Amino acid sequence: MTPPVIAVTSGEPAGIGPDICLALAQWQHESAVATRQYRLVVLGDRGLLQQRARQLGVDIAALEVRHVPLRAPCVAGKLDTANARYVLDLLDIACDGCVSGEFAAMVTAPVHKGVINDAGIPFTGHTEYLAERTHTPRVVMMLAGTGEQAGLRVALATTHLPLKDVSAAITKTELTTTLRILHGDLVSKFGIARPRILVAGLNPHAGEGGHLGMEEIEVIAPVLDALRNEGMDLVGPLPADTLFTPKLLAGSDAQLAMYHDQGLPVLKYAAFEEGINITLGLPILRTSVDHGTALDLAGSGHADPRSLFAAVRVAADIVSRR
Repeated sequence: MTPPVIAVTSGEPAGIGPDICLALAQWQHESAVATRQYRLVVLGDRGLLQQRARQLGVDIAALEVRHVPLRAPCVAGKLDTANARYVLDLLDIACDGCVSGEFAAMVTAPVHKGVINDAGIPFTGHTEYLAERTHTPRVVMMLAGTGEQAGLRVALATTHLPLKDVSAAITKTELTTTLRILHGDLVSKFGIARPRILVAGLNPHAGEGGHLGMEEIEVIAPVLDALRNEGMDLVGPLPADTLFTPKLLAGSDAQLAMYHDQGLPVLKYAAFEEGINITLGLPILRTSVDHGTALDLAGSGHADPRSLFAAVRVAADIVSRR
């Protein structure tokens, strides 16, 4: 039986994406038994990967690479808008391959949003780009811990929005859709029969009974009540400053934050080295590292690849459950 293929995009060429993808070669060798159940294919410019391998003094003979040519020469640590389209080429090939069935999943190394936008291409992030590419009206961004932090799964009601726009974006319809996607994928992708989800309030102290904001009373609580009537196990709205305490987390399967910096600092503090990002609600499976391009570390040999390894493991686990 042919093993499923997982595509790994190498991300921003000037960042640490190529470095951590190169580390997959040694990791696969050391994890031969675990990786025998699937095939990894790194998407990227073969010359760039070979150059970076020489710079780092690593052997990539065992790494399977699908060549996607750079649009311009690349120097580690130096962004170039000429390569913005190359970065999106990687995503397009991986995404389309997942849709066609060529790939069972895609795992993404980090991209640099700023340089893509500077190239004149509107780009908010992987999550939104893949949703548009697959014609998916609504997706949910979730970062998850692995290993000792495996129960920490922080999903977001809103993603890359200025703080001033967050409240208006949290509507009953949007919050209901978010929770249904989160609940559904915890069941289908993670095999949790009846997930228990902690839901944060938007305001300090979850609004303090309306004295610090009305979003909890007018939007969040009514949505939770309606979905509980459908059988979902939802706790909240909870003050975000106590939601992430060990006692509450111990009995939960996921946590929903209302905005990006309400939940993700906790996840990254607890599980930065081996945390992962997963896009819920897509018709394809996509996991990712939970960190950025780290331009200052590119080509230095100091980039930590453990988040990429974890993202591959989670993708492989989900594929194996299908």
